[in-house]
Amino acid sequence: MVAGKRSYGDPCGIARALDVLGERWALLVVRELVLGPKRFTDLRAHLPGIATDVLSQRLRQLERAGVLSQTTLPAPASGRAYELTPRGRDLEPVLHALGRWGSQEGFQAVTHEMTVDAFAVALATVFDPGRSGGLDAAVVLDLGGDRVVAQIHDGTLEVRRGEAEQPDARIESSVAALREVLWRGRPLSDAESDGSVVVHGLRTAVRRFLKSFPPPIPARGPNP
Repeated sequence: MVAGKRSYGDPCGIARALDVLGERWALLVVRELVLGPKRFTDLRAHLPGIATDVLSQRLRQLERAGVLSQTTLPAPASGRAYELTPRGRDLEPVLHALGRWGSQEGFQAVTHEMTVDAFAVALATVFDPGRSGGLDAAVVLDLGGDRVVAQIHDGTLEVRRGEAEQPDARIESSVAALREVLWRGRPLSDAESDGSVVVHGLRTAVRRFLKSFPPPIPARGPNP
C-alpha cells in the first residue's frame, strides 16, 4: 500500500492488489510497458485520454509500489524512461486474464485505435496453441512504424519488440487493419487487395499464424 492512498482495509489479496492497482489508468500504464521501457512523452501519447498530472501521479504510485522503476535508455534514444520491475512483469498473466474476460464484452464508443502494446497483449490473450497446427515460426509485424516479432514455438507465444534474424514471414499493416482480419472476419485477400495488409514470406506460415488467434466469443451476443 502506498502512503497517502485510500485503502479498502481488507486483508484479502484481491483488495490489497486493488489498493495498488485499482486507481484509474494504473493497469493501462502497466500494459503500455509490457514490450519494454517508454518515456513519459511516449506513455502520454499512447494513453490519449489521460491528463499529464494524472499520469505523473500514477507513475509515482506504481514506482513506490515496486511495479515499475526508472531507467536510462541507451543511445541513440537516451533519456529517462520507465520500465516494469520483475514484480511488475508478474502482472502480465493478470492482464491476459482481464483481457480474455473483457474481450467478451460488447464495444463501447471507441475514440482511438488500440496501441501496439495493447495489440501485443491482445495476441497473448486469445492465442490458442491448438489452432496453430504445430506451427514453429517467427512472424515480424510491421505496424505503422512500430515493429514486433511474434514467435510461436512448442505451443507457446512470445511477442517482443525488435527484429528477427531470419523470420518466416513479415506482415506490414496497421493495427486497425490487422484487427479487421484477425477478429472482424475480413478475408486476408481483401485486405491485401486494397494494400492495407502486405504479406512477405511463407504464406502457409501466415495463414496458420492468423488462425492461432481466434476471435473471442461474446458473453452476451455479438459485438455491435
